Amino acid sequence: MTRTLQGAPSVSASGKATAALDAGFFRVRFDRLTPREQDYLRAMAELGPGPHRSGEVAAKLGIPVTSAGPLRTGLIRKGMIWSPAHGETAFTVPMFDRYMFRAMPDWPPAGG
Repeated sequence: MTRTLQGAPSVSASGKATAALDAGFFRVRFDRLTPREQDYLRAMAELGPGPHRSGEVAAKLGIPVTSAGPLRTGLIRKGMIWSPAHGETAFTVPMFDRYMFRAMPDWPPAGG
């Protein structure tokens, strides 16, 4: 006899898996970031899973591209983002964009 999962168990399992990823896999990466790097990734998340032009991320942050460049470089060095094409960035970790919404729900900060 073949059994199929109904909605409730799969939602429960999905929620547990997400919570486990948030508490470990994602959190370890997030905690290595400076507050400005966290803001850069949160701005990327606002734009969707990507890839995104560096200028789009800078505009979302309200800063010039030249100011965003060092942040981008640092995040590439830390393995958080990569450049699939010149001037573009994308998350290296699948679903990290969605994690950023959970980790920083009140972004941008008031007055930011």
